[in-house]
Amino acid sequence: MSGCAVGPDFKRPVAPDAAGFAPKPLPAVTVAAAVNAGTAQHFLSGQDVPFDWWTAFQCPQLNTLVERALRASPTIESAKAALRQAQELVSAQQGLFFPTIGSAFNAQRQKLAGNLSGSSAPGVQGNGAAISAFQNANPNPPPHNKPLFFNFYALQLDAAWTPDVFGSNRRQVESLEAQANMQRFELEAAYITLASNVVAAAILEASTRAQIDATQAIIDADKKALEILRNQQKYGQAMGIDAAAQEAALAAVEQTLPPLQKQLEVTRDLIRALVGNLPNEDVAETFTLASLHLPQDLPVSLPSKIVEQRPDVRAAEEAMRSANADVGVAIAARLPLFTLTSTAGNTAAFLGQLPYPGAGFWTLTGNVAQTLFDAGTLLHKERAADEALVQAATQYRSTVITAFQNVADTLHSLLADADALQAAVAAEHAAKVTLDLTQKQSQAGYVNYLALLSAEQAYQTALINLVQAQASRYGDTAALFQALGGGWWNRKELAVGDEATRSPPNGVKTASGQR
Repeated sequence: MSGCAVGPDFKRPVAPDAAGFAPKPLPAVTVAAAVNAGTAQHFLSGQDVPFDWWTAFQCPQLNTLVERALRASPTIESAKAALRQAQELVSAQQGLFFPTIGSAFNAQRQKLAGNLSGSSAPGVQGNGAAISAFQNANPNPPPHNKPLFFNFYALQLDAAWTPDVFGSNRRQVESLEAQANMQRFELEAAYITLASNVVAAAILEASTRAQIDATQAIIDADKKALEILRNQQKYGQAMGIDAAAQEAALAAVEQTLPPLQKQLEVTRDLIRALVGNLPNEDVAETFTLASLHLPQDLPVSLPSKIVEQRPDVRAAEEAMRSANADVGVAIAARLPLFTLTSTAGNTAAFLGQLPYPGAGFWTLTGNVAQTLFDAGTLLHKERAADEALVQAATQYRSTVITAFQNVADTLHSLLADADALQAAVAAEHAAKVTLDLTQKQSQAGYVNYLALLSAEQAYQTALINLVQAQASRYGDTAALFQALGGGWWNRKELAVGDEATRSPPNGVKTASGQR
């Protein structure tokens, strides 16, 4: 009777045909530049993504910080709790496949009106004693039936079962299992996002420190130039307007320093929060661009594997599976509902008589219920479930497109930002040479102050652009690991029962060598 389940059976979506990351093949290696973060990076197609991808930056402080965040972050603990809750709901729903059995013991002390004792009295008990009212024959007061006082005990066992004739419960279990899998992938996404946020914060701190150092160097150079101008002004070799212009240039550069210092403090607050600390609980790790090393070899998953590696895509797939099962639940709600109930037990006026054969009773009831008229309520609920499935399917397709877009964006950024860093190095070098020559010519009186000021401003811009270009290459590298799924299938279990059993993407070799 429970061998069928109404509604559509879920079929897992296949990966997009002929998917790729660009209309034309992308270069297999980036350009190089003779500066920190200027290493040429090679794209290795089909290589697996490790879960601890941040170790590729070869920064012990970063490794320590990420591992601490993964252990202490309340975001991870919240995601774990949500997963365990979803798994418990699955187990609770599976319990409805079996009968519900309960027991009850009832003890009463009753006073029964004499006029009712004929039909409501317990009657003859198991020991042969009759418990019934009797009449008072004394004429004074007039004859009457005396009230009946007695105890009454009942011990019974109840059982109820709803056979899953049309598979409604199985579809509900399927829907809850899909929701549990969604929470599992939400947990994996939380791990990836947290690690990525820590790495991004470390890169931002390193970039901000480099910009502060560069700005401070520019301020020192401008102060030195202002001092030279003031000395020249004393001897009539420079005009007052030149010194005033230099003072304005110095003030403009000094004005850019407080926002950078503010950004550094805000970034440090973010790092403390990511590892589960309060703002007054500092972390010992600090970061500079020199402490980070740009990975030379970068994995690039095959396009056909992206839909299996991305937690957001897998979660969207499970959402579609849940919506598909809900259609079956809505269809089953319009079909007959079968229930079986039974009660068995013993009753007696004395506890010792409960085991007597004559004290036993039982009932067995079968019921079939069918909605005959509901003004289309169940029909419209079924149609709503159909539309929810359509919505889940379109959201899945949108998530897949976004996933491919993320990978494509990071690959293009890696190539373009490598070119930008190369250009920034050349621009900084040229600006520094120009500034040095202009300063020498200015001191010798060959050029006026406006030429020196222009050279200083050009070098300032080139130096800041160089620092930002270096940081961009680190950020692009971290973004690629995140876009490829962050290697969640290679994450070691932290505790027994931590998460449900995971299956790695098909064809991807895991750290244990399993496929």
